[in-house]
Amino acid sequence: MSSAKIDIEIPFITPVRMPNGLQWYEDELFVMDQLTDDVFVLDVDGSVLRIVTTETENGSGITVGGGFIWTASNGSASARPFRESDDHRSKILKIDPKTGRTLDYFLTPDGGGVHGLAWEDDKIWITAFNPRAIHQVDCVSYEIVKSFPCKLDVLHGLALEGNGIWCSDRANKLLVRFDKENGNVTDQIRMPDDSGDPHGLTIRGNELWYSDADFPLAEGMRGYPEIGIINR
Repeated sequence: MSSAKIDIEIPFITPVRMPNGLQWYEDELFVMDQLTDDVFVLDVDGSVLRIVTTETENGSGITVGGGFIWTASNGSASARPFRESDDHRSKILKIDPKTGRTLDYFLTPDGGGVHGLAWEDDKIWITAFNPRAIHQVDCVSYEIVKSFPCKLDVLHGLALEGNGIWCSDRANKLLVRFDKENGNVTDQIRMPDDSGDPHGLTIRGNELWYSDADFPLAEGMRGYPEIGIINR
């Protein structure tokens, strides 16, 4: 297991007000902004390369794969005004990366909220709350093809690493690596008490990146968002 002492590096001041989901794809960092439900695409220095306006509602997780952006539309939005496209249903959107248009979607298996997404070989790993689990969903049939229970309190960001998948527990500042085949815990990292909360999660090379959305209505928030790197 990882050492209890973890160094946090803040590579830039995030231009995204509520970065709730992260995904490195090639040399670009895709960030789901919970405030606007736009996808901000940043370079490694944090400069905004482009903004993709989406029909996501209460955006949380994000991943990229198969030529599309996939976002976790987490139900009723409380950080922005109502829009005509809002239907208050928890679902995963398949989005055209150029236009932001929704091409398709599938509902969450349990009908509840979803925070973490991670693309792998025409399938998407997603978090679930009822019961708490991590599922792998086929991106054609939208059927669950693999699943294992996950007892973290608040399942949030997902990031793939070899034969493992990391999941962040936002409430406990904890990152846990599970074996994708059997769900066994193979590693864990506890973030410092004074660090940001790990909402989004992604990997760039050997670097584990996280984001703190700093939701303004949540008790205990520090008052500013953060994108950081966990040096392990």
